[in-house]
Amino acid sequence: MLSAAFVTARHGGVVRGTLLQKYGITRRMRADEVRVGALQRVRPGVFAVPEANVHLVEAARHGGALTCAHALRLHGVWCLYDEGPVHVWLGGRGRAHHDECECVGHYDAGRAGVGLAPLEEVLVHVYRCGGDEAFFAALESSLTQRLISEAARRRIRSRLPARAHWLVDLARSDADSGLESLLRLRLHVHGIRLDCQVTIPTVGRVDFVVDDRLILEADGKGNHAGSVHRHRDLVRDAAASALGYETLRFDYAQIVHAWPTVEAAVIAAVVRLRERG
Repeated sequence: MLSAAFVTARHGGVVRGTLLQKYGITRRMRADEVRVGALQRVRPGVFAVPEANVHLVEAARHGGALTCAHALRLHGVWCLYDEGPVHVWLGGRGRAHHDECECVGHYDAGRAGVGLAPLEEVLVHVYRCGGDEAFFAALESSLTQRLISEAARRRIRSRLPARAHWLVDLARSDADSGLESLLRLRLHVHGIRLDCQVTIPTVGRVDFVVDDRLILEADGKGNHAGSVHRHRDLVRDAAASALGYETLRFDYAQIVHAWPTVEAAVIAAVVRLRERG
């Protein structure tokens, strides 16, 4: 016979009692598992296993499903901003079950349930909470990993205000990281077109090429650290220079926290190379 803890774990760690009932797990059985510590009662009618993600549990305690930054990370999607307080999708008719907390409620239509909100829903909330850049980077990360379909992409677009439709239209499915997404989006508003994931003979694949002359590389937090990676980058940059390319390489801290310096460097390089013809 299935245990409540087993079923709960297989459904993400947090469930409603009504789901457990579908598996023949009675209230008495649930109470027995709560008593021995195999299951915990989050609030009336909602249960979690002890090892459940603390943010999922907090969202369920508040009254709904986890969304926004914490949810993006659980879905495996790149997230621009720090996680901060728990954001909870409460559905169109949901209600909060505790008030003395820092939880942020989202009352979008639909049945929220408990646990992890669907990625499609999370992305809509991220646009409203995090803005253009956070949404765009998360959307491209989702597309690259094939976590959402083209149909879902169209539904997301239809739920955003008209002023945000261009973000969905611009998004691609070949970004290696959120840093690449940010770089492309921010330079797009300057009218600078980037060719993405370009393979150059003797160099290899590079993140971006501008005007067939300028290579842009976005190095993530964990990438290109250490002497081996550094040496490989230097070899690639030298090979690119021999072919007439100029290379600009930026890391996470520069792109996220010191964008004006990155912006100035790229624009200056583009102007300089165009003036040379």
